[in-house]
Amino acid sequence: MFVVVGVSGGIAAYKTVQVVRALVTNGHEVHVVPTADSLRFVGTATWEAISRHPVTTSVHDDVAEVRHVALGTSADLVIVAPATANTLAKMAAGISDNLLGVTLLATTAPVVVAPAMHTAMWDHAATQANIATLRERGVHIVGPADGPLTGGDSGPGRMVEPDEIVAAALAAARRFAAAGAPASDLADLRVAVSTGGTREPIDPVRFLGNRSSGKQGVAVALAAADRGAYVHLVAAHVDDGVLEKALHHPRIAVERALTAVEMDAAMRAASAEADVVVMAAAVADFSVPEVSDVKIRKEDGTVTLDLVENPDILIGLVQDRRPGQTIVGFAAETADDDAELRERGIRKRSRKGVDLLAVNRVGWQEGFETAENRALFVDATDEVASHAAGTKRVVADALWDAVLRLR
Repeated sequence: MFVVVGVSGGIAAYKTVQVVRALVTNGHEVHVVPTADSLRFVGTATWEAISRHPVTTSVHDDVAEVRHVALGTSADLVIVAPATANTLAKMAAGISDNLLGVTLLATTAPVVVAPAMHTAMWDHAATQANIATLRERGVHIVGPADGPLTGGDSGPGRMVEPDEIVAAALAAARRFAAAGAPASDLADLRVAVSTGGTREPIDPVRFLGNRSSGKQGVAVALAAADRGAYVHLVAAHVDDGVLEKALHHPRIAVERALTAVEMDAAMRAASAEADVVVMAAAVADFSVPEVSDVKIRKEDGTVTLDLVENPDILIGLVQDRRPGQTIVGFAAETADDDAELRERGIRKRSRKGVDLLAVNRVGWQEGFETAENRALFVDATDEVASHAAGTKRVVADALWDAVLRLR
C-alpha cells in the first residue's frame, strides 16, 4: 500500500518515527511529507532512513514529475501525525502553501489525522470548529489523548501512541477498499440512543418533568449516523425543531417514548440488536402511583402527591446486555468544580456498571436548554478517559471517539 505520512511542527513528531517504522516493517511503501517547521523536531535524514525514500518539503522539487500532485493522487492512505492546530486549520480552509497541503488537496484516499497540541488550543472554539468540518468531510480523527503535556501541564491534547495511529489508519484503509468509497469509523455499527426528557403525568394537564431539550442526545445520534452507523433514536419530549435533522437522516430511525415506562420498553427493544447503547435521555426519577383521569383543581383543597421510583433503565440495560455490547450513560450533575464532578461521575459509573459515563455539569445557565456543553468521560477503570467542551455536536463526536477507543 502506498502511504503518505504528513508531519507537522510539534514535539510529538518523534512518535511519528515509530508510525513510519511500523508501516515500513509491515511492507507498506511510505513517503514522508514533513512541514518545514517539523524538521526542527525530526530531521530529513531520519525520515529518509526510516522510510527509505527521499524527503522534501518543497512543491518545487521534481517539478517535471509533478510530484506535489502525484503524492496525493498515488496515495492509498494519508496519515497526518502530529496534526497541529495550525495544520488542522489549513486543512479545514483548504490552504495549500506547502507540500503537505497540496498533497491533502490532491488525494482521494482516506485521511487519518492525530491531533497534538496544548489543551487550551484543543479546546478553543476555532480548533473544534475545524475538527467538526474535517469530520464532515470524512477525515478520520484519532485522539487526542488526555495526559501529561510538554511543559508540565496535563489534559486533552496529547498525541495518541503510534500503535493506535497505525491500527486506526489501516482499519480506515481496509474499510475504504471494501466499500470502494470513503468509509467512516463507525461504518455499519448498530447504535441505540435515547434523548429528551420524560414526562410523568399527574392528571390530563400536569406532569413531572425536567428541562432537557434533547439537543445532546440528538447530536449523539447525528454524529454516529454521519460517521457511518445505523441509529435507532428513542426520543422523549424534545424542544421544537430538535428532531428535524434526525427525522430526515437516511441512517436514523426515530421512535417516540414519552414516559419512563415507555422509554424502558423502547430502549430494551432497541438495544437487543445494538452494538452500542447510549442512554442520553433525562428520565424522571419519580412518578405518581395513580394518574388522575380528571384535572386536579384548587377547590379540591390541599393536594399531596405520593411519588414512586421509576425503573432505572440504564441498570436494566446493563444487566441484560448481550456479549460485546458497549453501554454508555449520561449523568447531569450540579458540582462546585471539576474535582467534585469527577468524583460524582466515578461513583455513578460504578453504581450503574456502564462502560463509559459522560458526566456534565448542569445549572440554571449551563447543560440544559443550551447549544454548548462540557463533559468528562469516565471509563470502567474509573479514570477520566477524556473530556470535551464546545457545541453539543463537538461533545457527541468526542463521545464516539472515546467509545471507539474502548472497542
